[in-house]
Amino acid sequence: MVKVDKSRKELLGELIENLNITCNDYALLNTALTHSSYTFENKLSSLMCNERLEFLGDAVLKLVASDYLHERFPTYAEGELTKIRAILISDSILAQIAEKINLSKYLRIGYHEAKMGGRTRPSTLACAFEALLGALYLDGKMDELESMLINLLEDEVTEIEQCAAKYNYKAILQEYTQAEGIDLPLYNIAEESGPPHDKTFEIEVLINGEVCGFGTGKSKKEAQQKAAELAVRSLNLLE
Repeated sequence: MVKVDKSRKELLGELIENLNITCNDYALLNTALTHSSYTFENKLSSLMCNERLEFLGDAVLKLVASDYLHERFPTYAEGELTKIRAILISDSILAQIAEKINLSKYLRIGYHEAKMGGRTRPSTLACAFEALLGALYLDGKMDELESMLINLLEDEVTEIEQCAAKYNYKAILQEYTQAEGIDLPLYNIAEESGPPHDKTFEIEVLINGEVCGFGTGKSKKEAQQKAAELAVRSLNLLE
C-alpha cells in the first residue's frame, strides 16, 4: 500500500476522532475511502480502490447487525429479524449513516465522477461505509468497530422496528399505482448473470412504461424489493 502523506493522515485522523475509535493502519483506511474512479483517473492499480474492503465490510456489517438484532429482540422469529436486517443494511440506510458522519468529505474520488455528483451518490457512500468497516476489522479494531456500529444503527433499528410496515416497498408502490388509477408496477429482468447455483439478478420496475427504479440481488424477490425501494424513494412516497 502507498504511504499516506501528512495532510491526508491528518484529515483521516479527524474522521477517526469523530467516530471515537482508533486506527493503526492509515494506509488501509485510506484505501477504504478511495473510489475506483480515483484509481482509474490516476492510473493506479485497481487493488488500491475500496472494492475488496467493501466486500469484507459487508460481511462484518451483517455479522454485527445480526448479533445486535438477535440480542435486542429475543422473542422475534427468524423471518422478522431477517426483514429488519435487510432494511437496516440496505444502501439507503447506509448512505444516511454515511451522511451523518460526513463520510463524503474524506473520500478520494475521480474528478469526472465528482462532477457528476458521485461524492454524494447513495451507492458510493454505502460502499465506502462498508469498506471502512472492512478496514477497521483488518486493523484489529473489532470491539471498537462493533461499539461504533451499534451506536450508529440503534436509532435506525428503532425506527424500522416501529414502522416496519411502511418499508414493504413493493406494497407501497402497488398501493400508489392503484390510488392513481394506473397499471400495476411491472418488474422486468434486465440482466441475469452467474452460474446456475449462484445467479445474480438485475431487475427494473416500470410504471406507465417508464423505468422508475432498478435493483440487484441473489434472488428475483430481493432484486424486485430493491427496485421498488428506489422507485418509492424517487417518487417521495415515504413522506
